[in-house]
Amino acid sequence: MVEALHNAGVVVTGAGGGIGAALARRFAAEGARVVVNDLDADKAGAVAEEIGGTAVPGDASAVVDAARDALGGTVDVYCANAGLGSAGTEAAGEDVWARAWDVNVMAHVRAAHALLPGWLERGNGRFVSTVSAAGLLTMIGAAPYSVTKHGAYAFAEWLSLTYRHRGVKVHAICPQGVRTDMLSATGTAGDLVLKPTAIEPQDVADALLKGMEEDRFLILPHPEVAAYYQARAAEPDRWLTGMNHLQQKWEATR
Repeated sequence: MVEALHNAGVVVTGAGGGIGAALARRFAAEGARVVVNDLDADKAGAVAEEIGGTAVPGDASAVVDAARDALGGTVDVYCANAGLGSAGTEAAGEDVWARAWDVNVMAHVRAAHALLPGWLERGNGRFVSTVSAAGLLTMIGAAPYSVTKHGAYAFAEWLSLTYRHRGVKVHAICPQGVRTDMLSATGTAGDLVLKPTAIEPQDVADALLKGMEEDRFLILPHPEVAAYYQARAAEPDRWLTGMNHLQQKWEATR
C-alpha cells in the first residue's frame, strides 16, 4: 500500500480501457478518490462505476478544471495517460503529426500548466506520464508516435529536474508491448517487436505503484529496457544498425 494515496484525489486520462483503466482500478484499490477521463463517455462511466470513482469524459487537454471540481478542489496525482499510437513515416499527413503532438505532448503541457501553481503553493503534487519505451528508444513504422513520445519523456524529465526541490514528484512510465487495443492496432510491426514480450495493463499499474513507493522517476515495467537504453547511449551506431535489421525484417514480411 502507498500511504500517500489514501483519500488522495487522482485523475487518470484515457482511462476507459487498457493501461488507464488498470491505473484507475489500482489507485481506487489504494483508497484514492479517482476521476476517470476518456473521450468515450460510456467507457469512462463504466470504469468509474466499477471502482466507485467519478467519470469526467472529454478531451484530456481540457479536463483539469472539471476534474478538480469533481474532487472537491484538489488534484493530488495527475496521470497523463491518454495517447495516440500514430503509425506512418515522415510522409504521414500534417494532421496526423499535429494530432499526435497535441495528444502525446501538449495535453501533458496544458495539464502541468493548470496544476503547477497549486502544487507549488502547497509544496506537493504528483505528475505521472505514460510515455512508452518508444520515448526512450523508438518504434519501427511509427514516426509520429516515436517522435512525440520522445517529447513526452523530455517534458516529464524537465518537470522533474525543475520542480523536484519544490515538492513535485514526477514519474515516467515506459513499457514496451502491453496487451491493449493500441497494441492490436500496431499490426505486423507490433507483432514483430512488441507482442513476444507483451504484458498485461495490470502489470504496468503494479510497476507504477512500486516506483511510487520507491520514489523513482523512470518506471520500466519491462526491466530489459534499461539495458537497451544504455546500449543506445553507449553505442548509438551499433544500436541503430540493430534496429535497422528489425526494419528490414519487418519490410520482408509486408
